[in-house]
Amino acid sequence: MKLYTRTGDKGNTSVKGGRVRKDDNRVEAYGTVDELNSFVGQTAAVAAAAGLQELVEELLEIQQELFDCGSDLAFADPNGRELKMAPASAARLEGWIDAHTDAAPAITKFILPGGSEVSALLHVCRTVCRRAERRIVTLAAELQVHEPVQTYMNRLSDYFFAAARAANAKLGVPDTEYIRSADVFRKKSDDGKDGKSGHDGNDGNDGNDGNDGNDGEN
Repeated sequence: MKLYTRTGDKGNTSVKGGRVRKDDNRVEAYGTVDELNSFVGQTAAVAAAAGLQELVEELLEIQQELFDCGSDLAFADPNGRELKMAPASAARLEGWIDAHTDAAPAITKFILPGGSEVSALLHVCRTVCRRAERRIVTLAAELQVHEPVQTYMNRLSDYFFAAARAANAKLGVPDTEYIRSADVFRKKSDDGKDGKSGHDGNDGNDGNDGNDGNDGEN
């Protein structure tokens, strides 16, 4: 079978339900998810070379689920069709997020993407994931989107932030703090209970509830 069909030479492509322009919001959504999947594959390859096998296994599972997300996004009207993404996928991510957060040192300031190569790539995944989520939100304003897809993509950017910090910690590479950052993340109070500094700031850089990074979109 030939890889090329020539049917898209005029700027249209086939989706479930017919043909649309290649800049259609649905194509933008699942195309950006596909882009993210490619970055996750690159990250997994680098993580394998660094000996982070547990991370590799998580990333390979995420690649499978991103493919499921793309499949669900390709349907203009998901009613009457069995969709692939389930709420359990986001719940599993939450367990991984908690484990990676515990594996990294506490932070009180914004951090810059970088450190080890694995961590830097995970931050690339985080920001591409946020872009994919924005595309999905745009699509959801005009078509029905399977809700577990949106939930999963929102949680996934949190995962990439937590995994990036844990990768640096496991490889003995310190995070790089943003030097003009105020103290914005959780600290331990004198009585040993979690206190707050700035916003909610669980484990990231977004400046709102701080879950996952620099983008301020959680």
